[in-house]
Amino acid sequence: MTQQPFRRSRLGAPRLGQRRAPFGLGAPKGPRGVLGAPQVAHPACPTLPERNCRHPLTDHEANRQLAYCEDSVTERFDRIVPFLKDVTALPRDGELGERIQDLARDRLGHGFDEALLADSWINGPDLRGLFASATFEALNAAAKQFGRKLEDQKNDALSTSNFFLDCGFHAIDISPCSDGRLKGLMPFILRLQPWSFTYRKAYAGALFDVEEDLRQWSEVELRRFREGVPNRADEGSRYLKIAVYHGSSSDPNHEGCAAHGSDERKAAEAALDRLHAFRQAVENTYCCGASTDILLVGVDTDTDAIRVHVPDADGDISVHRYIDNAYLYRETLNLDRHAAHRAVYDAIREVNETDDWGRSTSGEPHDGMRRLIATLLVNNLSQIDYVTERHQGRYPAESIGHAERYISVGDGFEEVQMRNIAYYAHLHTVEENTNDLDVGIKIFRKLNVSHGLPIPIAIHYRYDGRVPGARERAAGRARQVCNAIRARHSELDDEGMLYFQLSVQDRPSGSEIEEVSQA
Repeated sequence: MTQQPFRRSRLGAPRLGQRRAPFGLGAPKGPRGVLGAPQVAHPACPTLPERNCRHPLTDHEANRQLAYCEDSVTERFDRIVPFLKDVTALPRDGELGERIQDLARDRLGHGFDEALLADSWINGPDLRGLFASATFEALNAAAKQFGRKLEDQKNDALSTSNFFLDCGFHAIDISPCSDGRLKGLMPFILRLQPWSFTYRKAYAGALFDVEEDLRQWSEVELRRFREGVPNRADEGSRYLKIAVYHGSSSDPNHEGCAAHGSDERKAAEAALDRLHAFRQAVENTYCCGASTDILLVGVDTDTDAIRVHVPDADGDISVHRYIDNAYLYRETLNLDRHAAHRAVYDAIREVNETDDWGRSTSGEPHDGMRRLIATLLVNNLSQIDYVTERHQGRYPAESIGHAERYISVGDGFEEVQMRNIAYYAHLHTVEENTNDLDVGIKIFRKLNVSHGLPIPIAIHYRYDGRVPGARERAAGRARQVCNAIRARHSELDDEGMLYFQLSVQDRPSGSEIEEVSQA
């Protein structure tokens, strides 16, 4: 059977209030663009760059705070290469080590381990070692900054938990692609505050581990049954699994998802297949009474506008049935707040009334799902404005593609969530998920190695301090994975192109990050 092209809404659709195809849908007749079609104007705000767009539902104070956080973090990383260039200009004499230390404290705000500089006056400065060490220092500083931010957001987290429970969800499990451009998914793109029952694990191509997620589901349900946390097992709420894929509207054939060859259609279908497999696994293992919902979300990483594939009343999803938030932004830009809110809910209702390929015969999703989707769409309107205000609607060319600073391996630094700060490979052993790791190494061969810079790899595992011996086992796992990466990519290791930082951290968010030795 010939596959139909991946469709999206027309930017020139009739105004709200007129009879038209639902957001993101329409009759299959006539030419349509895809998310990855090159566009001259910003898809949400065609007046850019002549004038700014400001949506009536944008949270400008949140945008201001996020901008400050992003700038303060990226600045630490951006200082590193200029610092190294200045190091190369220093005279090579007996005081070179001291000069490097003084320059580092002035430019980077920290010094280096004396062992790294001890022989610099003889052999010249170890630029690769300085680069990796400075990168890890910037990472650790960012982790502390985000940790303090999480502490300040405890009240917001309580409000978030109440909202999710009101929507009928006792747990939210999100698996985005591990691409660094989605690293800021939670605090920036979706604007979801942290909650103890929100789980985030990234995988190449959003191809999450079904067995691992089934174990996570079992732990959540057991705790509900034994402790009544976050609610009792008989209260009829649901476990929600979300997969997030991505594409590029500026360069769809090269800057889409590397794990799917920049084919956005394949990325969406593959993520949906995993969602179906997870739901089927729960039902097969724990019978049909085990309530799970699934949701598929796409992100245009050039603008951060999302596409939400709205489930029908049976919880089923189609890759052809979705709301394009860039289009929704444009359609509601000149409305007042009340009318714009109403338009968001109208879009959710109408999307399941289409006669297009994504047609549903069962109607709208349940009320809680509608409320959650509406919140994601409204939150993302602020992010569209954020990109508009800071980058004239699209990220600049140097960050349209990959621009990650390090590879994060293991459980990741959940505190540090920001665009292009890291490529994430979730694994407990190299053998279990070589694809994620190899994709990351391939990306960094182009980003760093081609310019003579090494690949910084931060291996980080969480442990439960209540469990005897947990910390020691986590540290041992970090060393084991480090040695396995060295062996798998021995050519890079022999060339001195792999640098590692190993660390562990107790489970509670914001806990101290403890560096461990590599031996």
